[in-house]
Amino acid sequence: MNQKNLLEVDWSQIPAPKDDGAADHLKGALIPPIGLVATDDTSVTLAALKGRSVVFAYPRTGEPGKISLVDDWDMIPGARGCTPQTCAFRDLFAELKAAGAQHVFGLSTQSNAYQTEMASRLHLPFPVLSDEKLELTKALKLPTMEVAGLTLIKRLALIIDDARITQVFYPVFPPDRNAGDVLEWLKKNPA
Repeated sequence: MNQKNLLEVDWSQIPAPKDDGAADHLKGALIPPIGLVATDDTSVTLAALKGRSVVFAYPRTGEPGKISLVDDWDMIPGARGCTPQTCAFRDLFAELKAAGAQHVFGLSTQSNAYQTEMASRLHLPFPVLSDEKLELTKALKLPTMEVAGLTLIKRLALIIDDARITQVFYPVFPPDRNAGDVLEWLKKNPA
């Protein structure tokens, strides 16, 4: 099965990821001082940011009209839904900021060039960070999956306060509800 529309997904037809414990070590961890290139042509060092940041990570966004990375992409638990997750953060961006998020970022291992096209196409009001070299992924031991010879970050979201991870959302399913879950947490846990 391959659902061609990137935004309209029947989540009942998609296998949900299971909590494999791969993110258990993240809550309370310090963010390492690693600079990542962003879609707004800056370098972002999450460890240097003051205040509260929201970082949501995903395996990879698709491109309309392009074939999937692998034929069974939709059947890999946690793979499908990067565009709906990203668009949900876009749509709730103002509310996330109003609830205390000084910064909001997307994060994947895709190249900055790929992400810049996607950020423009989806009209994102926040930058997306590229960890193409897997520096942050390896330093934090983020949960990953191997698909078609690529190392991809499993879908998750982090709340970071002054370089320390204070909340982890993992696993995330369905992806289009992740931004709403983060928003509810922010409202209940002011910085």
